[in-house]
Amino acid sequence: MHNEQKTVKRVVVKVGTNVITNKDKRIDGTILNKLVEQIAELYEQDILTVLVSSGSVIAGKEVMRHQLQTADKIIRRQVFSAIGQPRMMRHYYTLFQSHGMRCAQVLATKRDFDTGKHRENMINCYEGLLREGVIPVANEDDAVSLSMSTFTDNDELASLVAELIQADMLILLTDADGFFNGHPRDPDSELIRQITVDETVEQFVQENIKDEAEGRGGMRSKLQIAKKTAKMNIPTYIANGKTNNVILDIVAGKDVGTRFTI
Repeated sequence: MHNEQKTVKRVVVKVGTNVITNKDKRIDGTILNKLVEQIAELYEQDILTVLVSSGSVIAGKEVMRHQLQTADKIIRRQVFSAIGQPRMMRHYYTLFQSHGMRCAQVLATKRDFDTGKHRENMINCYEGLLREGVIPVANEDDAVSLSMSTFTDNDELASLVAELIQADMLILLTDADGFFNGHPRDPDSELIRQITVDETVEQFVQENIKDEAEGRGGMRSKLQIAKKTAKMNIPTYIANGKTNNVILDIVAGKDVGTRFTI
């Protein structure tokens, strides 16, 4: 247990595509339900969550898999995302509603975080929703993001949102149990429980090749983002989103996943 943990009132949870899909690359409703249940439980404890959810590209691919005429990668991603985003929101809307809660869609491009009017507008939007007890569900606006102004991935978006709303912690959920000192599937690899921002662990990263519907963010990106966010005094966790009660356990200060701190 981490005794020095500050009171947690605001949490940003980012869930990767590989967490919410099954082995056939289809959206897994039971996993979504588990995530929403945990966010509802936090809400009962007066802890507000922003959910940064991937999955729109896969959700769009489920509908349009073989019907897309274009081979252009960027256009394919835009089309899948534009079709899949409302499908994802329908999942979340229904699940939150079953807990007597409401959620809202917040789509962002990178320029929305630029200092000035865009940023103020973004803060007003998040603060307005949180004040009303509505759970913001954030994703990149893939359909209109220009390639030079896209986020590296949703990990980066989650970090920017955590900074924007002055969150007390950021939780990056993936399909690995945390950050390992080798490949997660190598039996000799060990989970590193605690990493400080100045520790060099980059040499342990080993990436997998991904197809077009999978998430863009690998472990290297997660490591960079986790350190960057922890530097802002927002403790950041990398953990397995498929583990039961993973969010609740992290918020409760249990030793789950890898924790990044100053």
